[in-house]
Amino acid sequence: MARLAVVTIGQAPRTDLTPELRYWLPGVELIERGALDEDGPEAIAAMAPKPGDEVLTTRLRDGGNAVIGHQHIVPRVQKILHSLTDVDAIMLACTGEFDDVESPKPLLRPEKMIGPGVAALSAGLAKVGILVPLPEQRNTPDGKYSLLSAEVIVDDASPYVGVNGATVDAGLAAAARRLADAGAELIVADCIGYSQPMRAVLTQESGVPVVLARSIVARLTAELLDTGA
Repeated sequence: MARLAVVTIGQAPRTDLTPELRYWLPGVELIERGALDEDGPEAIAAMAPKPGDEVLTTRLRDGGNAVIGHQHIVPRVQKILHSLTDVDAIMLACTGEFDDVESPKPLLRPEKMIGPGVAALSAGLAKVGILVPLPEQRNTPDGKYSLLSAEVIVDDASPYVGVNGATVDAGLAAAARRLADAGAELIVADCIGYSQPMRAVLTQESGVPVVLARSIVARLTAELLDTGA
């Protein structure tokens, strides 16, 4: 049986993620590790983004969420990667950039996989909508989607928490409508936190196809591990 390590920038287990990964990766053993597994609320709060730092958001073990700075996470992810010598491959459960990490095993980095896939899927389209979790991340996807010939438009809605009293689904629905009204012909849910039920909300409200970051990565991982999925 193939063994895949799933490394989240938050805390394991990711009960919102692994059931869907198991669907796409039948016959693969999943080993979960989290960059914040050993950290409590005060330590996590101290990792808040500083000016100029890339802003990341992730899910915690108790179902809550955290907003953290990229600079705090990279060394923690690197430490985990160095320890994973008994797996066949490693998946980073984050779409942020991790150019500075090294891995002893094949490393599946979503930010390297999503852009080319979306470029192929969007050939001939005029506008592609990118959905990110936070307003601070609206400028982040620029380089990731440089291969697209379509115009890229970005909106935000968190997969982890509602905003201003709204539920998560209400926030997703509103963002989907905004992207559709702006002319998006395809929507990319650019965070590993966006799930299959969330895709259904986005599709219903926008009326256009929706691509999940997690499904792109999982399906390509299935090819690498030859699961037959």
